[in-house]
Amino acid sequence: MTDTVRTASENSRQNSAGPLEPELRSAVEKELPRTLADLCALVRIPSVSWAAFDRAEVRASAEAVAALVRDIGVFDSVTVTHAGIRGADESGQPAVLATRAARNGRPTVLLYAHHDVQPPGQDEDWDSPPFEPTVRGDRLYGRGAADDKAGVMAHVAALRSLAAATDGDIDLGLALFIEGEEEFGSRSFATFLAENRDALRADAIVVADSNNWNVDTPAITTGLRGNVTFRLTVSTLAHASHSGMFGGAVPDAMLATILLLGTLYAPDGSVAIDGLTSHDAATPPYDEDALRQETGLLDGVSPIGHGPILSRIWSQPSLTVTGIDAPTVANASNTLTPAVSVQISVRIAPGQSAQEAAGVIEAHLRSHAPFGAIIDIDDLDTGEPFLVDTGGWAVAETRDAMTAAWGAEPVDIGVGGSIPFIADLVREFPEAQILVTGVEDPDSRAHSPNESLHLGVFKRAVLSEAFLLGRLNARTGH
Repeated sequence: MTDTVRTASENSRQNSAGPLEPELRSAVEKELPRTLADLCALVRIPSVSWAAFDRAEVRASAEAVAALVRDIGVFDSVTVTHAGIRGADESGQPAVLATRAARNGRPTVLLYAHHDVQPPGQDEDWDSPPFEPTVRGDRLYGRGAADDKAGVMAHVAALRSLAAATDGDIDLGLALFIEGEEEFGSRSFATFLAENRDALRADAIVVADSNNWNVDTPAITTGLRGNVTFRLTVSTLAHASHSGMFGGAVPDAMLATILLLGTLYAPDGSVAIDGLTSHDAATPPYDEDALRQETGLLDGVSPIGHGPILSRIWSQPSLTVTGIDAPTVANASNTLTPAVSVQISVRIAPGQSAQEAAGVIEAHLRSHAPFGAIIDIDDLDTGEPFLVDTGGWAVAETRDAMTAAWGAEPVDIGVGGSIPFIADLVREFPEAQILVTGVEDPDSRAHSPNESLHLGVFKRAVLSEAFLLGRLNARTGH
């Protein structure tokens, strides 16, 4: 296993032009206006996959993607399909599955992206409506403009260009899987894999759902943190009581919760849970000024944690309280609160299993409950971390394709976020090489208001994938 982070220049090699490179470059350029128009049409569909939102919009998004895929004209089969959710009497959100058999000894590549999006949040936090794609400067703004409808369109545009450059005479085997519930935990993903294993089997898998180093430098993601999320409920009283009459004698749930949450952090803000591990990997240069610029960290507020900044984000655990169910300030009364619930998201470092991490987190919470408070943990969800073996031929082909498209060698990066389904792909297809690429850059603000796509990055990402597909279409002896 290679280090999680490494620049491609450390492993430089002679990079000859790939097959059909001039034709592919011309086709990408010619198709770009149509590609962006199709992307805008997808962004206008509010395909939020969370339970509280309209499933019909996710279905409309899937049908729109399927129509784009059918129009490419290279697939033997294109379907919109569902899979059941294990342990639940319901099906997951609709996905698009397309396949084409390999010919003449060529490899098969599986292209993955997702067409569902995060909730938009408050409209007033956006500078333009979240589902009305808007160009300002060199960026396209809108929910899903980057994460991950641009990933969907990168696949579509690269395939269109390959079809144009070859006049449709393609030997490369293709499988395209556009998921519909990645933002809601990929709840039916394991079932979908089991039901469609043969259709999804591939020599290489391209997951277009990650970042680039910056707007001028591409990246291959080689490390991802896993996650443990759950709801924690702290209870101390059978019912609410007057805070003036009994405060100071009995602990309310708010007090117990505040004290308990405080035990989860060390004084420097890092996670203080015994048993959570870190991953030892080198990181490229990245300073506090860059962190402040990319995150909006306020003047006077210091970063948290220890060690190199990127190590804190990529290779160490982190813990965030993402929600609290408690009386609002507007509804506050002089009352001792009997129970408080919080939503907790823990990112775990590569190298530790999610189940092991969940166990040590629960043990910490139960052993540190103040005043004997009653602890309940439910809605537990886990996702495994991931490390990529970068020694295979598919990674080498990807590096060459990116260098040709961007005019810069790619950087190997870790990502602090999680893509749990990759562990499922590795389990089902252990021989396949996993390539995690993407269309985002440090200013994309995925999941946040004013999410955006840098149009130059998008063009180069499409060109990279077109070059990669051209190389694989000419490859034998894989």
